[in-house]
Amino acid sequence: MMDAGFRHLYGPVPSRRLGRSLGVDLVPFKTCTYDCIYCQLGRTTQKTVERKEYVKVDEILQELETKLAVIPAPDYISLSGSGEPTLHARIGEVIRGIKSMTQIPVAVLTNGSLLWLREVHDALLEADLVLPSLDAGNERMFRYVNRPHKEITFSRLFAGLAEFVEDFAKPVWLEVLLLAGVTGTASEVKKIAAFAKRIGPGRIQLNTVSRPPAEEFAFPVAFEQMQQLKRLFGDATEVICESGRDETRVPFASENEDAEILALLSRRPCTVEGISAGLGMHASDAVKRLEALSKEGAVRLVRKQGAIFFEAVRRR
Repeated sequence: MMDAGFRHLYGPVPSRRLGRSLGVDLVPFKTCTYDCIYCQLGRTTQKTVERKEYVKVDEILQELETKLAVIPAPDYISLSGSGEPTLHARIGEVIRGIKSMTQIPVAVLTNGSLLWLREVHDALLEADLVLPSLDAGNERMFRYVNRPHKEITFSRLFAGLAEFVEDFAKPVWLEVLLLAGVTGTASEVKKIAAFAKRIGPGRIQLNTVSRPPAEEFAFPVAFEQMQQLKRLFGDATEVICESGRDETRVPFASENEDAEILALLSRRPCTVEGISAGLGMHASDAVKRLEALSKEGAVRLVRKQGAIFFEAVRRR
């Protein structure tokens, strides 16, 4: 849950990629350059390329200073959250401000769509680790999977990624999310792998759908198939999606959080955004708790008018 007074921070939360990660949210819920068919937060409500100070930098840094004084040091401070962080026009100042108050490394999780803009490229040079995405190997598939803003083309995305990796002296981990029957085929993976090789990240991380996606036709690739496709990318590649085995409950969670979610959903179905707003819980935390509750059979997903809702499962 979000502590009182912390409007722009969440966690620390457990991350398969970053250990214990303290999240910093720089834009309002679902303000993004993409509307990906696989997004676990649902459809994008504000698709834009307008960069502005969505959240006051001073507010973010004040909250962070207070938070770091009362929690064990996380492994990373991550600029990510519920939208595309590079839409924040002063993200470079945020990174510099964080680094002036702590030695905890700063990671930026971005879809990479704005790296072709010089101001975004330069701002992210301040980070310690950048984790961009590449989910397609041509314009047609890019449009289908990521549904980007009209001003973002595949060629711009690729050029921005390649130039940034060349200039950035620190690690870049490129995430590639594959979809069954779409990009999760050998022919499509070979196209993505060819561009990934030209970009030259230090690490490639393969992922697939593990939580309810924005569109019901976005299906996961089987873990065994992911391991096969990994070979097409080269040695510096790892599969980071879950294997499909039963997972233990997400750590660092409170039983009270689950009880509050179930109490709300027993009264009416809610979206992730509705749960977040209603309980003062960050969207990313809500998604993790819903995933655990779904595995326990306590909640289920329903779709209404193209939106994803969750409802409590009534016990007989």
